[in-house]
Amino acid sequence: MKHVIRQYTLEMGALEVQYIEENFPEFRKKKTADEIITRLSDRESLILLSMAPAPDEPDQLIPVAFKVGHELREFETQAKLVDIVGQLLGCVQFSDRKIFYSWIGGTRQDWRGKGHYRALTEQQEEWAHQHGYHELVVKTKNKFYPLRGTLSHLYFNIVKFQPDLDDNRESKLYMSKKIAAELL
Repeated sequence: MKHVIRQYTLEMGALEVQYIEENFPEFRKKKTADEIITRLSDRESLILLSMAPAPDEPDQLIPVAFKVGHELREFETQAKLVDIVGQLLGCVQFSDRKIFYSWIGGTRQDWRGKGHYRALTEQQEEWAHQHGYHELVVKTKNKFYPLRGTLSHLYFNIVKFQPDLDDNRESKLYMSKKIAAELL
């Protein structure tokens, strides 16, 4: 299957992501365009959407999957990013390296299993490599088995497991992939 992937500017991409996230009932707290812009405005970032023909209008392409990532610095100031860096210390080397954090993403239910998210991840890796990043990291929850499978197939490794003692499905997994041309 050929995938149509579009890269978006910050403002337009933030609006598109806010729109597409409305199609994800499993996301309890959906991101607003303002939240996305605030997170990404002072750092290198990438917003990608995978497009597919609309069910009722095959000539019209609609967004069916998205992936947003950004630079992750050793010394962050935003509280959520400070926490992520803290979790990754000892697992990911930040000093003298560029780290790319794959922040949010997903595929709409009717288009899952068709390679959209994988294609976005591969595109994100290629972009990160071209922009001098050394490693990609992602945080997910234990319960997102298909996502974990996709990342495993793309040679991401679990670097940290943060258990949730009340519900193991809510435990957090931190996964990483060193970026090298031969792995892309």
